[in-house]
Amino acid sequence: MDMGEIIGTTAEDVVARRRWMGVLARASGAEIAARLREAAPLPPHTRLRGPEIGLVMARGRQGGDGAPFNLGEITVTRCTVGLGSAAVGHAYVAGRDARKAELAAVLDAALQDRALRPGLLDAVIEPLATAQAERAARTARKAAATRVDFSTLAVMR
Repeated sequence: MDMGEIIGTTAEDVVARRRWMGVLARASGAEIAARLREAAPLPPHTRLRGPEIGLVMARGRQGGDGAPFNLGEITVTRCTVGLGSAAVGHAYVAGRDARKAELAAVLDAALQDRALRPGLLDAVIEPLATAQAERAARTARKAAATRVDFSTLAVMR
C-alpha cells in the first residue's frame, strides 16, 4: 500500500476523523461488532499499545465558560494499533471494554486509508451515526413532552 493513500492532517481530514471517532466512542462494543459483520473484513493489525484500562480526571466548567474544576475520575480503556499500510489508529473509550477499544482503534486506522474509507463509512459509521441521531431525537421528544412553560401572571385588583 502506498503512503499517499493515508489521510494527512488537513483541516478536512481532522474534521472527518473527529466525526468517526465520536461516533465510535458513543457506540457500544456490541453495536460496532454487529456493523462490522456486515462490512468487508478489516485488514490485519498489530497491537502497538494496550488495550489498557486506567483512570482520567474529568474536568468541567460551570456554564461552559467558568473556571475549570475537577468533576471526578472516570475509567477509560485505550488501545493503539498499526496496519501494514503505515496507518496508526488510536482509541480512548469510556469504561472497561477492551474489545471496543481495539475495534475502534482498528477502524480508526482503516478509515485513514482512502481506499477502505468509503466502504467502512457506509457499512459501519453512517448506520451507527443514524442510530445515535434517532436515539437523541427520541430522548429530545420525551424531554419536550414534559416541558413546563412558566408564564408571568398579572393579578388584577
